[in-house]
Amino acid sequence: MSADTAVRARTTPKAGWLASPPPSVALEIAQSHVTVLALAESGSERVISGYAIEPLPAGVVTATLNAPNVHDQAALVAAIKTALQKVAARARRVALVVPDTTAKVSLIRFEKVPAKAQDLDQLIHWQVRKTAPFRVEDAQVSWVPGLAIDGGGREFVVSMARRDVIQSFERACDAAGVHAGLVDIASFSLINAQLAATGASGGDWLLVHVGNDYVTLAVVRGGDLVFFRNRTLGAESDLTDLVHQTAMYHEDRLGGGGFSRVVLAGASLASAEQAERLRRGIEERVGGRVELLDVRPAAAMRDRISASPGLLDALAAPVGVLLRERPASKQPSGRVA
Repeated sequence: MSADTAVRARTTPKAGWLASPPPSVALEIAQSHVTVLALAESGSERVISGYAIEPLPAGVVTATLNAPNVHDQAALVAAIKTALQKVAARARRVALVVPDTTAKVSLIRFEKVPAKAQDLDQLIHWQVRKTAPFRVEDAQVSWVPGLAIDGGGREFVVSMARRDVIQSFERACDAAGVHAGLVDIASFSLINAQLAATGASGGDWLLVHVGNDYVTLAVVRGGDLVFFRNRTLGAESDLTDLVHQTAMYHEDRLGGGGFSRVVLAGASLASAEQAERLRRGIEERVGGRVELLDVRPAAAMRDRISASPGLLDALAAPVGVLLRERPASKQPSGRVA
């Protein structure tokens, strides 16, 4: 992975990938578990051909922005190998999903966009340097066009991560026998999964992603990310308060008139009961229906058995990162490499 690649959204594949098919196997590393998922084509249908979820002992991975994330590489590599073996995944190249808290995501607006890509890249680097929590020279910075602005301006989705943090995850993959051909953060992959399952909404919609110890709120307009906020997860009441604050900001500052849909993801990994409490609490704050993210309209499950909410949550981000590389999937989100 080159030094100038980082979290990316809706982007053109690198030249070296143009002749190669998109990955068919995804690997997600979270603080609590590792998920491996294989995706197959069956006619015009995409099918989850296999998956495995391996728990991680506490402390093996701690997903933070500005500190080492992998503390026991041997344990992480063992979990990855076990999951790969259970799926019987033979692919050498995988798509890797890492927690949101490994990267800083910003929306930067320019009223006038430089004509040359090199000038734009330098301008974006200059902007993120002002608020970077670490040296930009030690970071992987990436950007993609976001929402177009009247008058020729544009927002850009800019993401940055410490290079050594991303490389620590990549080394674990290498040691397990696979290469992370691309890396994405979880919420970006969840956005892609939702769009692949339901298509672009007629209005702005809100993703509420509950991670192991964080929550991410993202607002998508058409196919463009227009709001992204990540916070440490506290009490359930704190989460519903954050959702209410986001709804007010959306109305007051983003010109929104309410969300066309609100999608909750990740909460069922803890328990179905917690997810239901959160769903009802959020519904009370936004005054509308909250749905759980379900990837099955985009990627069917072979056994056709009704999947639990916890399983659907575990599979959503791996499905999303794989569908992002398919032409039929609009990709509004990001990439780390």
